[in-house]
Parts: sequence; structure tokens; C-alpha cells
Amino acid sequence: MLYWALLFFIVAIVAGVLGFGGIASATAGIAQILFVIFLVLFVVTLLFRVLRKV
Repeated sequence: MLYWALLFFIVAIVAGVLGFGGIASATAGIAQILFVIFLVLFVVTLLFRVLRKV
């Protein structure tokens, strides 16, 4: 999941440099959403591991 977030982030940067404003903002939005999903899954996984050890 983090791979996809980074991929969309790179596409957004390239599109922004080349002047494609709409594409850059769309891919940046997708990258942000994927990154948030990744963070939530990471925290949930950490909590399950901590609770499972107890």
C-alpha cells in the first residue's frame, strides 16, 4: 500500500513539474488517501500485536 502511495506521489510531482495541474492534484489526492489508509492499517496491526502478546 505504501508503494502505491509513493508511486502516485511521484506521478503527482512529475505532472506538477510538467504543468498538468489537474492530473497533479488528482494523483496527489490519491496518494494522500492511500497514505492515510496505510497509516491506519499500520496502527491497527501494531495494536493487535501488542494486545496479542498480553
